[in-house]
Amino acid sequence: AGYQQIRTPFLMNETLWHKSGHYDHYRENMYFSVVDEQNFALKPMNCPGHCLIYANHQISYRDLPLKYAELGTVHRHEKSGVLHGLFRVRVFTQDDAHIFVTPDQIEEEAAKVVQFIFEMYRDFGFEDFRLELSTRPESRVGTDEMWDKGEAALANALNSLNLKYQINEGDGAFYGPKIDFHITDAIGRSWQCGTVQCDFSMPDLFNLDYIGADGEKHTPVMIHRALLGSLERFIGILIENYAGDLPLWLSPEQIRVLPISDKTLAYATQVCEELKAQGIRASLDVRDEKLGFKIRDAEIHKVPYMAVIGPKEAEAGRLSLRRRKEGDLGAQSVESTAVRLREEIDSRVVH
Repeated sequence: AGYQQIRTPFLMNETLWHKSGHYDHYRENMYFSVVDEQNFALKPMNCPGHCLIYANHQISYRDLPLKYAELGTVHRHEKSGVLHGLFRVRVFTQDDAHIFVTPDQIEEEAAKVVQFIFEMYRDFGFEDFRLELSTRPESRVGTDEMWDKGEAALANALNSLNLKYQINEGDGAFYGPKIDFHITDAIGRSWQCGTVQCDFSMPDLFNLDYIGADGEKHTPVMIHRALLGSLERFIGILIENYAGDLPLWLSPEQIRVLPISDKTLAYATQVCEELKAQGIRASLDVRDEKLGFKIRDAEIHKVPYMAVIGPKEAEAGRLSLRRRKEGDLGAQSVESTAVRLREEIDSRVVH
C-alpha cells in the first residue's frame, strides 16, 4: 500500500549509468547506442530512473517511507547459450519498486515486503520457499560500514519474522546486500524470483536527501523490491508448475460458452455477456462444429468451465455446466453459475 505508480524511459543517457555504477559493474550486460552524437543505453534496471524522480522533489522525513513502483521493461545482454524460453530472456518486465526510508525504518519496511511476498506466493499455490541472504561481492560500491549496516538490517528483518535463511556469501548486488526468494515447483525445481535489497550507496551517488526533524539534510536509504521478478519467467513457472491447467482465478479463459447450433447462438451470446458483466473471463465458440468437437477442444486448451447451450437450455433460460476433469454438472441458471465461478475466483482456490 502507498505506492506511486511511475514510468521511466527505456533509453537513458550513458552518463546516468556512469553515475549509478552500472557502467563499471554491469556494462557487459548492457546495450549501448549513439543518438544525435550522444551515448545512450537501454536500461537494464529501473532504479536510477527512480532516483532521478526522487531528486526532483523536496522531501521531508514526514514523506518517508516514499514508495515508487513500476512494471518496467528492462534489457539485459545475456549470452545466447543461457537463453531459455520464458525463463532466461534478454527483454523482460520487472515488477519493480523502490522504497526510500530513514535508517530506522529499514527493518520494518523490509519485513513488510518479505511478508507481502510470502502472502503472494501462497496465493499462487507455492508453499515451499527457501530464503537466502546474499552478502557483499568483490566488485561493489560503497564503504564496508554501509555494507555492515545493510546486511545487519536485512538479517534483523528476517529474524523479526522468525524465518530461517541461508547466508550466500559474496552474491549480493554490487550496490547492496539482498534477500532472495527461491520457490520450488511441482517437479522439485528451484526458481529465484522475489528479492529485497538494501542500498546505502545509490542515494549517495545521486546526492539524494531529505530534511530531517532537526532541519538538516540527511541521505535516505533505498530498498529495492521485486515480488515476482521477471513476469515472463514467473508465467513460465506457473504454466509448468500446473502443466498448463491453471487455477480458475489465473486462467486467461475461465469459461467457454458452447452453442449447439445457430438457433441457440443469440441466447448463448446473452449468457456470455452476462458472465462477462460479473467480471468472469468468458468466451463464445461460434464455430460450425459438432458439440463433441467443441468440448474436446475446450478441454485440450484447459478451459476450466464450459456452458453448453442447447434448445432446452435456451427455452428454459438456463445452461448445462461442465467442469474440466469432472464432466457434466447439470442444468444451472446463469446467476448460480456466475456465483459459483466468482466464489472460486475470489477465494483463489488452487489445485
